[in-house]
Amino acid sequence: MHDIKWIRDNPAAFDDGLRRRFMEPDSARLTDLDRARREAQTRAQDIQARRNKAAKEIGAAKARGEDASALIEEVSRAKAEQAEAEDAARAADATLAKALEEIPNLPADDVPVGEDETANQEVRRWGDPPAFDFQPREHDEIGEALGMMDFERAAKLSGSRFVVLTGALARMERALASFMLDLHTGEFGYTEVNPPALVRDNAVYGTGQLPKFGEDLFHTEEGFWLIPTAEVPLTNLVAEEILDAESLPRRVTAMTWCFRSEAGAAGKDTRGMIRQHQFSKVELVSVVAPEESDAELERMTSCAEEVLQRLGLHYRVVVLSTGDMGFAARKTYDIEVWLPGQGRYREISSCSNCGDFQARRMRARFRAKGEKETRFVHTLNGSGLAIGRTLIAIVETYQQADGSVVVPPALRPYMGGLEVIAP
Repeated sequence: MHDIKWIRDNPAAFDDGLRRRFMEPDSARLTDLDRARREAQTRAQDIQARRNKAAKEIGAAKARGEDASALIEEVSRAKAEQAEAEDAARAADATLAKALEEIPNLPADDVPVGEDETANQEVRRWGDPPAFDFQPREHDEIGEALGMMDFERAAKLSGSRFVVLTGALARMERALASFMLDLHTGEFGYTEVNPPALVRDNAVYGTGQLPKFGEDLFHTEEGFWLIPTAEVPLTNLVAEEILDAESLPRRVTAMTWCFRSEAGAAGKDTRGMIRQHQFSKVELVSVVAPEESDAELERMTSCAEEVLQRLGLHYRVVVLSTGDMGFAARKTYDIEVWLPGQGRYREISSCSNCGDFQARRMRARFRAKGEKETRFVHTLNGSGLAIGRTLIAIVETYQQADGSVVVPPALRPYMGGLEVIAP
């Protein structure tokens, strides 16, 4: 959510930010809506003042023994006028709020301008792509040959974009979650949380999925939303709160199931585990003071990268262009892991600085010691990592000519010492 006062004071900067997002300038419309809202509020306040004055005059007139019927009639008219003005003020406020809530966050100054992913800029790479003396296969072919990755039976149960993992691959998914959580909590200072996977409207609104992206989510008949990522419940832990500055930064992590309808992904990644309706992910969320958020984004990204480094998986980091960023982000790094079977990089983590965009929607603030005024916190989120895609990368990177898969050394303690997954 944007600050309308900032827009009033900085219309050119706001419109420039929208242009960099490839959107039309909108400050004039928004300030007109704001002006109508403030005028309606002022009119309601003026009528209230008139009523209060008339009410006092009624008492004075009666004390003097004078006829107060005209004043009483005036108060009655003013009461109706005030109700009408207050209704108009509420309607104008709702119209402005609806307009503001549909506008994405403005990009940071150092975000590359571009309409789509072709304008993303590579920042760095780690490691080298693995070399094979045979033609590497894709994960679904390897997993099915192992007898541990079953898409056909999953389709009987639930339809397309689901998978049943069994045996060592099912254990690997669990092992990866434990490995990631142990790393983030034991070495990087995150606190583990086990949050609900069903949330109310206000939680999904607070992080920016509603109202524009409801079709991307699953909704229950009881009115709950299935979380698309643990970002939603973890970030909303501070909703409607005023935090002490001394308690910042707050860093939390969780492993949850995530659910996405993939409404806009028809025909994309229909094979394999790349894009599914249900998947598991370890999420990282930070709540920080505004002046710390840029550095926190770099820190969070490095925490996600460390997972890949310890697993020995080749990857690159790219900064997303203005046209490829998510709705709530002001700057995003994507970490893309190399998949030998596909012969391409695929996103395995997105780490985003949302500034105060989500905090305004959630009314999450903090107060420095000794100060009366509050400020909005900055929120950040990132995958640390997507577990299914990490499993895919391991299967493709560590595949052997005989169809077996070597377990990365860092993961073996979580796999009961298993070194090789064989058919």
